[in-house]
Amino acid sequence: MIIAGVDEVGRGALAGPVTAAAVILKNPILELKDSKEISPSKRQILSEIIKEQSIYTFASISNDKIDEINIHQATLLAMQEAIMNLPITPDLVYVDGKFTPNVGVNCKAVIGGDKLISEISAASIIAKVHRDDFMKKLDKKYPIYDFAKNKGYGTAHHLAALRKSGYTCFHRQSFKGVIV
Repeated sequence: MIIAGVDEVGRGALAGPVTAAAVILKNPILELKDSKEISPSKRQILSEIIKEQSIYTFASISNDKIDEINIHQATLLAMQEAIMNLPITPDLVYVDGKFTPNVGVNCKAVIGGDKLISEISAASIIAKVHRDDFMKKLDKKYPIYDFAKNKGYGTAHHLAALRKSGYTCFHRQSFKGVIV
C-alpha cells in the first residue's frame, strides 16, 4: 500500500503563501515529528534526509489567491495540488487537520497527525523549510518586516513595521492587522 502524508504551513501568517507538501516515504526515517517541535538547524538536516528518501511535492498558494478565496480554501487547494502533483498515485493520504482536499484519492483527516504519522511529520518538516526559505528571500527585499525571523507571522515587530510602512505586495490584505 502506498501511503502519503500531507501538511501545510503558513496558514496564520500575515504575509507570503500558504505551502503544502505531500510525501511518500521510501524508507522509515528516525526523529520525525511535528516541524514546530524541531530546531531550525535540525529541521534543515531532516528536510534534506526526507527529500533524499522520499517522493515529495510542494504547492504554494499566493497571498493574492488567499485574499480571493480565503485561507481555508487556499489551504485545501495547496494540499490538493501537492497530492495531485505526486508522480505516483497513493492508495491512502493522511492529511493533518480536520479537513481533506477533494482529490479522488482516499484521504483521512488526522487531527495532530504531524505528531502521530511519519508521512505527515515529513511533509510538515519539508513544507516548513521550503516556505521559510522563501520568506528569508523576501526578507532581503523587505528587511523592515523581519521576515527572516518572523516568517510573515504577526509578531510585535512585524505589526509595528506594518503601522510604520504599510503592507507589501506579499501581505494578505484580508487578514486583520495588515490594513491599519
